[in-house]
Amino acid sequence: MAPTPARDTALTPARTPARTPARTPRWAGAAVLLLALAVLAPACTAGASGVRGTPGASGVRDPYFPKLGNGGYDVTHYDLTLDVGPGAKRLRGTAEITARATQDLSSFNLDLAGLTVESATVEGRPAAVNRAGNELTLRPDIQVQDRLRRGLTFRTVVRYSGTPQTITDPDGSKEGWLPTADGAVALGEPTGSMAWFPGNNHPSDKATYDLSVTVPKGLTAVSNGVLAGPPKTSGDRTTYRWHTAEPMASYLATLAVGRFETKTSTMAGGIKVITAVDPVSAKASAATVARIPEVVEWEAAHFGPYPFSATGAIVERKGDAGYALETQNRPFFHGAPSVALLVHEMAHQWFGDSVTPASWQDMWLNEGLATYGEWLWEEEKADTPAQESFDEAYENDDNWAFPPADPPSAANISDPPVYGRGAMVIHKIREAVDDDQRFFALLAGWTKAYRHGNATTADFTAYVEKATGQDLTELWKTWLYGKSRPAADG
Repeated sequence: MAPTPARDTALTPARTPARTPARTPRWAGAAVLLLALAVLAPACTAGASGVRGTPGASGVRDPYFPKLGNGGYDVTHYDLTLDVGPGAKRLRGTAEITARATQDLSSFNLDLAGLTVESATVEGRPAAVNRAGNELTLRPDIQVQDRLRRGLTFRTVVRYSGTPQTITDPDGSKEGWLPTADGAVALGEPTGSMAWFPGNNHPSDKATYDLSVTVPKGLTAVSNGVLAGPPKTSGDRTTYRWHTAEPMASYLATLAVGRFETKTSTMAGGIKVITAVDPVSAKASAATVARIPEVVEWEAAHFGPYPFSATGAIVERKGDAGYALETQNRPFFHGAPSVALLVHEMAHQWFGDSVTPASWQDMWLNEGLATYGEWLWEEEKADTPAQESFDEAYENDDNWAFPPADPPSAANISDPPVYGRGAMVIHKIREAVDDDQRFFALLAGWTKAYRHGNATTADFTAYVEKATGQDLTELWKTWLYGKSRPAADG
């Protein structure tokens, strides 16, 4: 991301009173007991005597957004069918969610903001739905309870509709469903995906996606991944189907509805390049957008193989959304991007999109590395040594407000230290390695080790020390966690 301007308890098992004959011969007692146990045992194993399991947690206790995400299951796939009304002001959707239970579940939660739930099923049976703010609690029918045992895969379908919300972040920026000049764009960092589909809204739970979107004829619907076939028009409505094959965090999912000039090509390695540019921004953005293959190839040479089967960009008009975001496969830009901004958002395809933070406290791993990607580009393409970029960042007082790995609150996770001081940490690692070939091998090894997964700051520091064979305790203490500004050469 570019810097912004700036409960329910388990049901009690039912009890069936024992029915004992009024007079039982003493010698028959043991036989009767054995027969009763034989009859009851299968029922207890199958859970027919009542609900088994416990409720999934209503949040994953993220350090900054404790109510985001949900416990008890892991989503493997979202299949979303959306119908967008005129002006992109109304939305009707069906979310088919395939998930694997990580505990025996009696109920579980989904995150959804604002929209009205019309119905929900679990494993084809109606589920009871309770709502408290952005939390949906689904209680499956007793007949499918055993399909929500730990390790088993189950399917949930939620039908919903309404006017999607624009969500205001703790730092005052806007996300969720954002109106544009000729439609809308859905952006999700850090909480916004719940404004347009229900799900497990935390970066620690990544999944594949299929998205079918029907919009008024004349408008285009652009999302992540690749088109799963040509658009189909029926009457005054057109349907677009997008498929994202690689795992994606919900905050990286996007949907842009409006008038776009779209282009598709194929670059080296068979990677699809799909761009969608608002006609108003087309001329100003043409030169930068044309450099997408060059930027991707350059970054692959420094960060390891490109992690996805598609790349590209979505370019809206200047002012739409007000910031750029590293939406997976094709970053979003508000107005024509600079080459530096393109380099930053494309670097996120490795740092943030493929290797995704385990919690929002680890966001510096996204932004520090993407910012350092800009410094490297300037070093090689504009003869500006990374040391000069480091010196400039060092002199910027804003970068010393707090340690990059420890923002004081949710309102600060996109503040300058996460970017500038985060990049300084990477530069200090480069100095410690003292060999560019080994340094770039270190970056490529990191993206390989956690490809399409999640990582913490502790994972990163342990990886670097193992890969370098060095004890870097003082580096972490001073540059990653230190509260005061050290000497530049410290």
